[in-house]
Amino acid sequence: MAAQTAADAHFVAAGDGEATWFLTNRMTMKATAEMTNGAFGLLESLIVPGFSPPLHVHQREDESFYVLEGELTMRCGDRTFEARPGAFVFLPRGVPHTFVVEGDRPARMLTLITPGGGEAFFREAGRPAESDGLPPAAPPDIAALKRAGAMFGSEIVGPPMAPTRRTTV
Repeated sequence: MAAQTAADAHFVAAGDGEATWFLTNRMTMKATAEMTNGAFGLLESLIVPGFSPPLHVHQREDESFYVLEGELTMRCGDRTFEARPGAFVFLPRGVPHTFVVEGDRPARMLTLITPGGGEAFFREAGRPAESDGLPPAAPPDIAALKRAGAMFGSEIVGPPMAPTRRTTV
């Protein structure tokens, strides 16, 4: 492998990055496998209240989450975590997991995918963001999620989680 130089450094300013509308959420790629020599991918996610991806499992990557805003319940195998701002959750590959955004406020979190590459799943299964906000609500295209999952070594193995807490602003 060639030695790394300052020319290999990357900078992505606040608000910048490739933005994708994925289901009802906005995913902004801050780092990709191409940028990090395959080491990791990093997403900043804005996730609507009540959202939960289907229970799924990754075979190639571990997923780590750092919660910036909002409240989530995360499930990994038979373990459940309540994650609030400042919480970090590591989910190992090969173990089914999901989460749900609790309450009435969106969640904002960083998702670290190691090694990199799995972040491209959101590009494949989503579409380029058409504005700065969230996408319009629409039912999930499960067939498209399954196709993208097959490309990136992940599989849907169960339903999404239902929120357990509702708050009012």
